[in-house]
Amino acid sequence: MNDMTSPSPLSAADQDAPRTTDLRVERTGTRRYVGLSTRGARVEIGSADVEGVFTPGELLKIALGACSAMASDFTVSRRLGDDYDATVHISGDADRENERYPRLEELYELDMSELDPEAADRLVAMIRRSVDKACTVGRTLQSGTEIDLRIETGLGDGAEAR
Repeated sequence: MNDMTSPSPLSAADQDAPRTTDLRVERTGTRRYVGLSTRGARVEIGSADVEGVFTPGELLKIALGACSAMASDFTVSRRLGDDYDATVHISGDADRENERYPRLEELYELDMSELDPEAADRLVAMIRRSVDKACTVGRTLQSGTEIDLRIETGLGDGAEAR
């Protein structure tokens, strides 16, 4: 196991390049995992019958809600101030026969009572545009994405199962 929290030395050319966050998931027990990032973040993952963890599907939904909220944060804060309260609820039942979520629903709760109705309508339209333009998670889910799963077997000679 590598220690993902220790920084690697960067060359002068690399220091100017944007850093990517390396992610990994490690098994910690039966149907229990931990997700880790090189930025020090940690999330407990497991099946629905395990207390204190998120399921992978719940993390997908949280990622979508967080992406929508963050994509519109600047737009909303410019209209409502930096201290506005917002909550995004995400739901959607899994189709267990096909092992997918055919529909995810987001409910963005935002108090716009201080705005007149026209200003509130404009803000809602701006939020939608911001989310449509900048929410990478939502855009990825809507368009689909190619996934390349490689399996390192540890058999030597660079053997890898596809």
